[in-house]
Amino acid sequence: MVPAGGLAPDHSRWVAAPDGFFLPVKVLSRVFRGKFVAGLRRLHARRRLVFPGTLNAFEPLEQFSAFLRTLFHADWVVYSKRPFGGAQHVVQYLGRYTHRVAISNHRLVSLDQGKVTFRWRDSAHHNKQRLLTLSSNEFLRRFLLHVLPLGFVRIRHFGLFAHRRRRELLPLCSRLLAEFGQPSRPAPAASRPLWTCPVCGGVMVVIERLTPVQVRWRSPPSTVKLP
Repeated sequence: MVPAGGLAPDHSRWVAAPDGFFLPVKVLSRVFRGKFVAGLRRLHARRRLVFPGTLNAFEPLEQFSAFLRTLFHADWVVYSKRPFGGAQHVVQYLGRYTHRVAISNHRLVSLDQGKVTFRWRDSAHHNKQRLLTLSSNEFLRRFLLHVLPLGFVRIRHFGLFAHRRRRELLPLCSRLLAEFGQPSRPAPAASRPLWTCPVCGGVMVVIERLTPVQVRWRSPPSTVKLP
């Protein structure tokens, strides 16, 4: 979760991010493709990929590298769009995973003869509640898939929310947002000057437009002597 804005370097005001600031989808798809292919190369180098049946032809490094090159000939699709229920819905959805266990007690129906029966929601049929019975070993296997490996934590905080600074910065952000009302966003492109001086920042006024032929007529004389 990333805030759409942040504090100015001198902490005097809140600077809001422009619309569409977070992740350009096309760029994201290319970055994902590159990292995915790089991961495949590492796994192949460590001999951790399995090539069953007809895929055995891709196991040699030369053939495998040739196959990976073909993956860059097509655009990859990354699913990214606004949530249907808004930001509040996303927070509630993530909260179910960050502040609860994999399955709550009220969903457990019975434990009988080494088999566990529990309720689950069938999203393909309007979230209808159904019962599922698994062996205790399979139930524990699925449950442990939700347990993080040693050394991992569910939530990490950075920037404004870092533990050592949030006591100071979060109240400051709340005060600045309250003082300025809605976060100020950059002016629309139509209201911003198109040409500004790179030195003083002042608006540059267009006096005359020259055609390519006029530019050639008005250009400084060439210092190269023609034969």
